[in-house]
Amino acid sequence: MSLLFDDLKCNDCLNAKEVLMLYEISMVVSNSVDIVASLEKALALLENKLYLKNCIIHTINDDNLLCVYASVGLNKFQKKSAVYKIGEGVTGFAAQSKEPVIIENIHNDMMFLNKSGNKDKNSISYIAVPLLADQEVIGVLGANTTKITPSDFDSIVRVLTVISSIFAQSIRSHNIILKEKERLKELKLYYQMEWDSKVHNFGDIIGESPKMKAVYNIIDHIAESNVTILVRGETGTGKELVAAAIHKRSKRHDEAFVKLNCAAITDTLIESELFGHERGAFTDAKEMRKGRFELADGGTLFLDEIGDISSSAQVKLLRVLQEREFERVGGSKTVKVNVRLIAATNRNLEEMVRKGTFREDLYYRLNVIPIDLPALRERGDDISLLVNFFLKKSMNNHKKMVVIMDEAMDILCQYSWPGNVRELENTVERIVLMGNKQGINADEMLLLLPAFNQKLMCQRNIMSEGL
Repeated sequence: MSLLFDDLKCNDCLNAKEVLMLYEISMVVSNSVDIVASLEKALALLENKLYLKNCIIHTINDDNLLCVYASVGLNKFQKKSAVYKIGEGVTGFAAQSKEPVIIENIHNDMMFLNKSGNKDKNSISYIAVPLLADQEVIGVLGANTTKITPSDFDSIVRVLTVISSIFAQSIRSHNIILKEKERLKELKLYYQMEWDSKVHNFGDIIGESPKMKAVYNIIDHIAESNVTILVRGETGTGKELVAAAIHKRSKRHDEAFVKLNCAAITDTLIESELFGHERGAFTDAKEMRKGRFELADGGTLFLDEIGDISSSAQVKLLRVLQEREFERVGGSKTVKVNVRLIAATNRNLEEMVRKGTFREDLYYRLNVIPIDLPALRERGDDISLLVNFFLKKSMNNHKKMVVIMDEAMDILCQYSWPGNVRELENTVERIVLMGNKQGINADEMLLLLPAFNQKLMCQRNIMSEGL
């Protein structure tokens, strides 16, 4: 490589050295895990090769301010002080104009603000070049020329423009990876739905009754769309499983499925849970936190017990559904999201609308595609299917063999199950814990169903009184 340089003419010598320097900087930036450390090493190379001084990279933060990202020779106080608004000083003007800016004499030009206080008598000029990634300004690269800088402004601007592009792409790629890691980390803090795809095409939903087949038919027709869905039914009918099945069969199945039970959150916290909050928004808000809408960006958000949200949260929820944007609690920055919403309720929303406790416009936004889940007592032979499914699951969990006799199974199928599938699952677990492999008969089953037993007692008392 040195022989090649010797053969070049003097006026080409600098260009060849520039190419070598660009190669070295590219290698430094691409081969380091610590992006800031690699950029500062690259800035040091830039200073040594081009005889520049005080090389610094500013990037635009969430508050739209230019803050020091990497630098050579600045202490912590100087880094903290060197903050610029867009359009402020040379650095801010370069970001605003998207063009390189040159201050020929930093000692008598008011545009050179020098907030870092790092100016000395050897520095002559200052050059600021915007960092552009896909035509978007993400920061500014700045450097001072000195008395021994051999290049003219055109040459320096040309080199800094190329280097700024390398820096911009590296920073952009690093930020994308960082955000994705942060997103995955935050998702682990939240309850994500899991289902066993081996059980049924519709996740963990068990049932072959005509009413359930009608539900499956609706899911098949609307799953791949982005339409908002309202799942209705009594407590314990499996509304969450339906939402999960829709997500699994949608185009968003590789993205997050995030859920929130609105009834389990107090009115004062529901907005923070949905939309997140900024640091200092309220007493315990010690740091910024993303809400469920941001966590579900690109995926599906399931809001259970939607009828329990407060009036103010209803207004904000309506805005998100209409405009796909919101502000965090205590913040002013607009956050845009792409979320499919599935809501669920066991309440009579129409009656709530008439009473004025639920917004009519929000009701129509949610009720685009209604899915009405049947109560378990209306599903016929599905009861025995569910009993066998939960029996096998519970026996595996408790490492125990239990047999339910036909007469005992008949009692389970006759029971009205006011708590629906959830009550049935809990009952089967109780059967496994209390039963044995010799078989549970009808009398033993009645003891395990106190509500059913009380009903039979009442019926007998009424009959005896009539006699």
